[in-house]
This record gives sequence, C-alpha cells and structure tokens, in this order.
Amino acid sequence: MKKDILIGIDIGGTTVKHAIIDTEANLVDKWEIPTRLENDGEEIPVDIYQSIEEKLAANNIDKKRCVGIGIGAPGFIDPETGIVTIAVNIGWRNFDLKSKLENLSNLPVIVENDANIAALGENWKGAGNQVANMLAVTLGTGVGGGIISNGQIVGGANGTGGEIGHITVEPNGAPCNCGRSGCLETVASATGIVRLAMEQINQGKALKLKKIFDNNGAITTKDIFKQAENGDVDAKRILAYVINVLGLALANIAITTNPSKVVIGGGVSKAGDQLLQPLKESFNKFVLARTQEACEFEIAELGNDAGVFGAAFIVLQEYKNTSLN
Repeated sequence: MKKDILIGIDIGGTTVKHAIIDTEANLVDKWEIPTRLENDGEEIPVDIYQSIEEKLAANNIDKKRCVGIGIGAPGFIDPETGIVTIAVNIGWRNFDLKSKLENLSNLPVIVENDANIAALGENWKGAGNQVANMLAVTLGTGVGGGIISNGQIVGGANGTGGEIGHITVEPNGAPCNCGRSGCLETVASATGIVRLAMEQINQGKALKLKKIFDNNGAITTKDIFKQAENGDVDAKRILAYVINVLGLALANIAITTNPSKVVIGGGVSKAGDQLLQPLKESFNKFVLARTQEACEFEIAELGNDAGVFGAAFIVLQEYKNTSLN
C-alpha cells in the first residue's frame, strides 16, 4: 500500500495542534486537543497518539499509509536524539519525546523546535514560496525565529540555532524567561510591547493608553496599534522604538544569513502594513545595501497552520532522503 500520509503536530502551552497532510501538501484534516500540563506534561505523548488513532479511524485511513509523525515542540531540542532538553512552558526537562511517541505509535518520529517547523511550513505552503534562503519571525507572546539556509533549517550544534528572540538588544534591559536580560522578546513580543506601554503608564505618561487600562483592567498590543493609528503620540513613540529595535536585529541577522525573504508571523503581525512598512524602513536603515536588494518582506499566510505543515514537511524530507538511499 502506498505510504502517502504525513502527521504534523505542533505542541503549544495551551493546545496541541494536529494535522493529517498528504505528500502533495494537501490538508486532509486538522484538529486540536488541550495541552495537559499536570505532572510536567508527562501524559502529552499519550494524548497525542490517542487523538491520532481516533482521527485516522474517523477518516478511514489505515495507519500503514502513514510515513511518520513530525512534531514541533517549544524549547531546546537535541537534534541527534529528539530529546526536549528544556521546555519551560510545558515543564519538560530532558524529556524523550521522540522515543515515547515512537513506542506508542510504532511510526518514525522526528522532533524539531516549534519556531523552526513554523518556518519550514510557511516556506513549503505559505508566504515563503519554497525559497532556498528565508528568515521567519514569529511575534507572539515571545519572539520565535527560524532560519532556512540553502533549503535547510539552521539548528546548530545543540539546537539553539535561530533563537533570535534571545539576541541581546538592551544589555541592561528587562528580565527574560531564558534567565538573562534585555532579549529581543522582552521588547518586540506582544508581552514586551505591553510592558513598555505599562512603564509609560506607571510614570504618569501615555494618558490615552492609561484610560484604556483603567477601563478594561489591561491593555493589549491591539490597543496600542489602534491608538497609534489614531494619532496618539505616546503609542506611536512606543511602537517606533519597538520597530527600530526589531529592524536592527533583523538587519544583523540578514547580513549574516542573506535571506531572499523575511516572513513575519504571530499575533503582532496582524497589524499588517502598520507594522511592515516602518519595519522595512528600519531594516533598510541598518542592513547592507546589497543584502537589502535581495530581500523581500512578507506577512505570513498560514497562521496557526504553519507548525503542522512544517512538522509534516520534515517527515516528508526524511522519507524522500531515505527512499533515495
């Protein structure tokens, strides 16, 4: 029987996204289950496989057609073993996700960092359009990154390649979840943008944002972008600083990796051109002219599906490589 089905998994702190995708990148089915964080996430592999079994049966798909399972997991992944060395949001430390799921499923399993698989998915099926050199940036609760160089994801010696959210941009800046201070994600993530706004509010500034905070008990990046669009000087100043810092960081990465595309995703990217146009200007201000000539900026197209497509893609690539050998 022809093996033509790929399973893509994207593990997040709230939900685990699943998809059945064929080898032509067609989505057969997709679904989510809650991420069970109790007992430091020990039962997550069992939940994943039970869910896969149920969906294969519901779609009348024989498991023998499955090429394998690809998984994107948060945190640092050992590229040789598939062990999740640290995933703070899940509670995993030296968690052998690959072996656990292989033992449950009797299928090949490949584990990769979640930001890396999002980059691969966006390049395979989304805005990347299968370019050989791409930088993917996810601006969400944190800042994730994936670097594709000559068609391959850059993982590095022990899986920390492409962790652009932890580039130091403010040496004496705010504490980061990684244990250091002043990382890019303390500034350019949704959390970081709100933090900067709250600093202004607590100093008696940004009065229009303070009014929103007083009325709602919180402010969001959407509030800040909206106020800036309406001409609020304080909101505009906050975003100008964030975008300038991000543009500088991306310019330095681009000078190193020379991508033909920079793809921006995550919740903050929903600001669209309000983010993209000034970001290009900041990037262009800092980057080499020749690097700039080769590089286009795009907003990601796949949204929450990027991870499952990327997870399926790494299985497909492994399958093709094995078949050739």
